[in-house]
Amino acid sequence: MIGVNLKNEKYAHFGVNMNLIKGFLFGILGQIFSFLQLQGSIKFGWYEKYPMLVLLSSIPAGWFYIKSVEGLVHHFDGQLWPSRLIGFGIGIIVFVTMSIMLFREPITSKTLICLLLASAILGVQIFWK
Repeated sequence: MIGVNLKNEKYAHFGVNMNLIKGFLFGILGQIFSFLQLQGSIKFGWYEKYPMLVLLSSIPAGWFYIKSVEGLVHHFDGQLWPSRLIGFGIGIIVFVTMSIMLFREPITSKTLICLLLASAILGVQIFWK
């Protein structure tokens, strides 16, 4: 993010590491781009109409994922697994949210359990030291 200092600093008034915030924000953006690229093509027929645009949207999505993993790995002192599990949890939550918004899919008991599990995974990764 140009002009914003996202170094590994803790802001005393929030007690939050900016790398963690950066990892979450970029992860959410990457998941939204991926959802729109893949499921949006089903909903709106984008791939048939604009195949190159759909394929080129992989570039910003990939960049968001790279920046997300970078921020999370920095936050967790070089460990890779937390970034993978946090990315998974973010992906489940974004997928459910976008499915409800775009496809009007209901939240079934199975979906609710998956959301709870994804939230538990996020909680373990963030709060369990």
